[in-house]
Amino acid sequence: MEAYDQKLGIKLWAEEYRPREKLLQHGRRHLTDAELIAILIGSGNRTETAVDLSKRILAFYENNLTKLGKASIQDLSRFKGIGEAKAISIVAALELGLRRKETKEEQLTQITASSDVYKYLHHTFADLNHEEFWILLLNRSNHIIGKHLISKGGQAGTVADPKIIFKVALENNAAYIVLAHNHPSGNLKPSESDNKITKDLVASGKMLGLYVVDHLIFANHNYYSYKDEDVI
Repeated sequence: MEAYDQKLGIKLWAEEYRPREKLLQHGRRHLTDAELIAILIGSGNRTETAVDLSKRILAFYENNLTKLGKASIQDLSRFKGIGEAKAISIVAALELGLRRKETKEEQLTQITASSDVYKYLHHTFADLNHEEFWILLLNRSNHIIGKHLISKGGQAGTVADPKIIFKVALENNAAYIVLAHNHPSGNLKPSESDNKITKDLVASGKMLGLYVVDHLIFANHNYYSYKDEDVI
């Protein structure tokens, strides 16, 4: 008969204690270092759960991830339950973490005027012989957090579906939206359909708390801004 104090495998734990389920339900910030390593190695040994084994490995390296990051595959493979494959997973994950730390975070572009939008998007629309509709997503400090193609059409026009626009904005936690499309004809003057879609999107955005702050039309290396013309 098996001993009553034998360790249970992670799959038999109460769900709230399983590292993978805990990460899915509560987010990565709620996991301990040992739980994160347990996800990497997947399983422990006959007498330890993956978390217990991870705790033992961490304790050996004085609970210092920097020291653990210097461990070789051979060093980690000496722990019972850690074969070469699991050791490689730990080494690779810690190396990625180191590289992430060393990588400078990309500076976000801030939009303070329509000219900033033009500078950011004019290459996108340059030399197109068909119409495209794009949106820029901004955070509360007016920094660009996303650029998305909504639709692509012919020379006569394209369709900007409000459902798609606001779905994309909500999924990316945007605070503000900038609309942009081009006129392959070279005519900067907004069409009646341009005015209608702009009016409808501004109204819908106010209801959702996702404010449409401008709509630019690109043509012949120039642009028209609804905000500059006091239409928005």
